[in-house]
Amino acid sequence: MSQAATVSSNTLPYADLPPIIAALFEAKAKKGLSFEAISKAIGRDEIWVAAAFYGQAKMSPEELEAVANVLDIPTASVQSELGSHWWPNRGGLGPMPPTDPVLYRLYESVLVYGHAIKAVVHEKFGDGIMSMIDCKVNVTRKPDPKGDRVVLTFDGKFLPYAKW
Repeated sequence: MSQAATVSSNTLPYADLPPIIAALFEAKAKKGLSFEAISKAIGRDEIWVAAAFYGQAKMSPEELEAVANVLDIPTASVQSELGSHWWPNRGGLGPMPPTDPVLYRLYESVLVYGHAIKAVVHEKFGDGIMSMIDCKVNVTRKPDPKGDRVVLTFDGKFLPYAKW
């Protein structure tokens, strides 16, 4: 079902992104597509595609063309703003602490459980970190009689600290 949609490119989180990003979101809404549908069409994971839409991941020329085709946006427009000359500015969450309820709960989860998770990672893997560069993130819905549950999975490579 087609929906009329506009995205103001001068508001957060779009303000620091190329204007074509607003066009991607508008075309996605107009076509009624989910990130999952777009991801299947271009051969990437839905979280990665969403990250690319928010300027947190770099699409290759082939991926830019595939997204443009799926969304019926001129490939030249997408390439001219997100092509080889553009690089993501990763990590921009906006105000801290976040004001968006979902982002705040993710932030809160690290505040509440961060030290416990860190301790368990060190016990199981040793002194090191979980890579966010070599990481897969999945969101699934788990039915529960008390209300459906959100399951977040961070599947990151362990990187031990070097000694010299």
